[in-house]
Amino acid sequence: MNLPNSITLGRIFSVPILLWILSPFFPHLGWRGGQEVAASLFFILISISDGVDGYLARSRGQITTMGMLLDPLADKLLITAAYITLVEYEPSIVKPWIVVIIIGREFLVNGLRSIASTEGFTIQASDLGKLKTVMQIISVVAVILAHAWYQWQFGWFIMPVRLIAVSSVYWMVTISVISAVDYFVAFWRRIDKASSGSRGRDSQFVLSRQKNPPAPAKPAS
Repeated sequence: MNLPNSITLGRIFSVPILLWILSPFFPHLGWRGGQEVAASLFFILISISDGVDGYLARSRGQITTMGMLLDPLADKLLITAAYITLVEYEPSIVKPWIVVIIIGREFLVNGLRSIASTEGFTIQASDLGKLKTVMQIISVVAVILAHAWYQWQFGWFIMPVRLIAVSSVYWMVTISVISAVDYFVAFWRRIDKASSGSRGRDSQFVLSRQKNPPAPAKPAS
């Protein structure tokens, strides 16, 4: 197994560790917010590994079928596990319907990708999809930190941790829905274009058959 795939596999195995850090069984670190800081740093670290394995695979020419399968699986598993846990960890911010939208969006996009693959084309990730991923990371970290702090105060400067958490979650939901619609529109255009091309080829075939009709049989003498 090459290095990029090993990093991706490590990201999958890190999901139970993240759940353990966010659980009541995680040992007390002796200072306020220790659990939240540990969970946030760990989540950021494994989120960064997503970009690292992709970069290594492209730069080394090690893009494999296994990597193409494991990479999106690791991403979806990490995000869905984090949000499902946050429903119990910080229920005042992360509501169940938010998780339903997140998971439903992933099911929709994966389904469209599967259909596109069977039709012989792919749809590249849009900027909205990339922004959605960034907002997911920000919102997860913000919600974890909001579990311990309402705000941070540095002299005269006040950082509203909880307000940032709430805002980032709802921004993330909005961008997720918009990106899903954008992906569906792109998919539908490709399918419609492919169908039109198929109909055009069929019409040309019929017309070509009609250009040279068989000569009528000569009457018997």
